[in-house]
Amino acid sequence: QAQLVESGGGSVQAGGSLRLSCVAVGDIYSTKCMGWFRQAPGKEPQGVAGTYTGGRGEYYGDSVKGRFTISKDNAKKTVYLQMDSLKPEDTAMYYCAADDCITIEWWLLRPPAINKARGQGTQVTVSS
Repeated sequence: QAQLVESGGGSVQAGGSLRLSCVAVGDIYSTKCMGWFRQAPGKEPQGVAGTYTGGRGEYYGDSVKGRFTISKDNAKKTVYLQMDSLKPEDTAMYYCAADDCITIEWWLLRPPAINKARGQGTQVTVSS
C-alpha cells in the first residue's frame, strides 16, 4: 500500500533551521508532484513547496520563498524540505503529499486532503 512517511519536525527558536524528510513507500513516487503543505490551528491548509518527482522544477508559497528549499533523492524516493530563518508564524503541522498534477503551482493551490497520498504530519513549532 502506498504511503508517505514524514520525519524531522521539532521545536526551534526563531531564526533556527529544521529539515523535514518524506519517504514514499510503494508506487506513489511515480506521481508527478510531491511536496509539503502545512496547517496551523484554526487556519486553512497552505501549500508550502512542491517539486516534480520525474523532472526539474520547484515552486514555493510566497510566505516561504527565500527561506525554504525543497529537494529530492530519487534513489531513496525521498523529498526534503530545508527550512531556514524560521519564524513563529511557520508553526504548524506539516504534511507531505503526492499526486498527479498539471503544474506544481496548480497542485499547491488544491486542498491537500484530495491528494492520492498524504502523510500523517510532523509538527514544527517556532518560538520567539
